Amino acid sequence: MKKIAIIGRPNVGKSSLFNRLIKKRDAITSDLAGTTRDVKRKTAVIIDKEAELLDTGGLDKGCELFDKIKEMSLKAAYKADIILYMVDGKGLPEEEDKKLFYELQAMGKDMALVVNKIDNDKMKEKLWEFYEFGTDAIFGISVAHNRNTVELLDWMYDKLPESDIVKEDDENDVQIVEEEKEELSDEEFFSQYAGDEEDDDYIYWDEEEVEDDSIFAQNDRIKEFDENDINHIKIAIIGRTNVGKSSLLNALLGEERSVVSSVAGTTIDPIDETIDYKDKQLTFVDTAGLRRRGKIVGIEKFALMRTKEMLENANMALVVLDGSEPFLDLDEKIAGLVDQNRLACIIVLNKWDIAKREEHDKIIQEVRDRFKFLAYAPIITLSAKSHQRVDKLHDMILEINENYSQRITTSQLNEVLERALRRHTLPSMHGQVIRIYYATQYETRPPKIAIVMNKPKGLHFTYRRYLTNKLREAFNFTGTPLLFKAKKRGDK
Repeated sequence: MKKIAIIGRPNVGKSSLFNRLIKKRDAITSDLAGTTRDVKRKTAVIIDKEAELLDTGGLDKGCELFDKIKEMSLKAAYKADIILYMVDGKGLPEEEDKKLFYELQAMGKDMALVVNKIDNDKMKEKLWEFYEFGTDAIFGISVAHNRNTVELLDWMYDKLPESDIVKEDDENDVQIVEEEKEELSDEEFFSQYAGDEEDDDYIYWDEEEVEDDSIFAQNDRIKEFDENDINHIKIAIIGRTNVGKSSLLNALLGEERSVVSSVAGTTIDPIDETIDYKDKQLTFVDTAGLRRRGKIVGIEKFALMRTKEMLENANMALVVLDGSEPFLDLDEKIAGLVDQNRLACIIVLNKWDIAKREEHDKIIQEVRDRFKFLAYAPIITLSAKSHQRVDKLHDMILEINENYSQRITTSQLNEVLERALRRHTLPSMHGQVIRIYYATQYETRPPKIAIVMNKPKGLHFTYRRYLTNKLREAFNFTGTPLLFKAKKRGDK
């Protein structure tokens, strides 16, 4: 599949064109220079041919961050087959633009000059000023008003091979989202992002009495994910700013994919990248670093909404903590997002190479004390910067995915349940005898188990915790939450 890179200086409309071409508002857009920092990659359909579209950060210079953004953007251009160099048609041609355009043109790739913000017929006259770039492939468009884009699409289409024509059945019928999402207020942010204060000893239990259905009536029927889903693991990398999430992504991929700098909040748009590892597809998503609510400003609110969307679609989370610094309450609240989304989890203690060696055991214990609601999550210590022990994380992800996707038969569950009941009988409730009839798993990813009984509301939380511990002793649920539903038996 051919790669098309959209290149240009900040605020010329690169991300807006990217969204227009993929027919989805995926890249965050704003008037703030430097909104796009990493290279976003998505498949676009140009008329009826597929291409990989690359949205790059603005080619600007100045601070460490912008220099790294420029470096990453130029790398994307060198790897692309087709380059769309965008400029702002409202101003005069810039010498810096010409210099960069000629530099990229010298690579001999198919290249077009896209003059954006030609919003009306009167502004077409300004297009003549850009012919001094010395190219015939020049297109005056308005992304915002969707004007004069047909010729550009035709030009790109001609550069794509016939082999990339999409079959009719595979085309995505998606519409451009015309309305921007509302920004979150501080109160909305806390309500969506703060973890629960208490969660009944962190045992997931639904006491609602629901009507019988086929899943429970036929004990061994279970909602399973197909093999393709189980073999595709979507992993969100989350944590507060500057704990090393982007460095970890680069280390896991074995290449510089995400911009890394000392500037807090470098990552804005969630960046996803997929690799194949031992016959599994691992899709890593580097999410925006989360801050305290008083420090969330401007486009970061959009980034937080995207982070929430990524977590809703993920299977697993890598909770990245800075092992060289004291943990913060914000670390706990961020970890609470894993709890809310019922994700498989690995706690990653990063920067272990600079942590105080004499306090290693103390640091591990503090993690366990602070993050009790993630007691099921294993801890790995590593250094994303030096790649120390990063290779072990790949295999750990596969192991946790097996636990997250496993199916325990009804007979196995009930053997454990029977032993547990023999050892400790159920306490009565207001003189009423509480009976558990059987347990059955009804879903995977994460494992969900129904406890079928006569009085679901009569099951004391201490006994729930006892049953949870017994099931974890009997089966390998390391790294995965274990969800329960207390259910009343039907008449059948």
